[in-house]
Amino acid sequence: MSKTVMVVDDSSSFRTVVKLALQKAGYSVVEAGDGKDAVAKLTGQKINLIVCDVNMPNMDGLAFLRHIKALAAYKFTPVIMLTTESQEAKKAEGRAAGARAWITKPFQPSQLVEAVNKLCV
Repeated sequence: MSKTVMVVDDSSSFRTVVKLALQKAGYSVVEAGDGKDAVAKLTGQKINLIVCDVNMPNMDGLAFLRHIKALAAYKFTPVIMLTTESQEAKKAEGRAAGARAWITKPFQPSQLVEAVNKLCV
């Protein structure tokens, strides 16, 4: 059975790039346009890993991360933050909220797939 990765980013072209890289690596992908959309799509189904942007409208990535870490079903789901944010303070905030990895855009799809392979349980 293939593993499922949720990709949360407000850029549809960016979601497509990530989705294609992950599908090529054998993952199923669920897309969400922002944190609020992602929360609405997390209906108890098994999500093996989440790739999430930080800067998004409605609910940003860090607020989304804090929200899902409070949900029993997703408390232990690994989250990779994929963002243009590279300041240490933001990274520290992400780690404190429960992010397992931080990849800065622009990125190599192979780098992301490698991180997903490592963290996807």
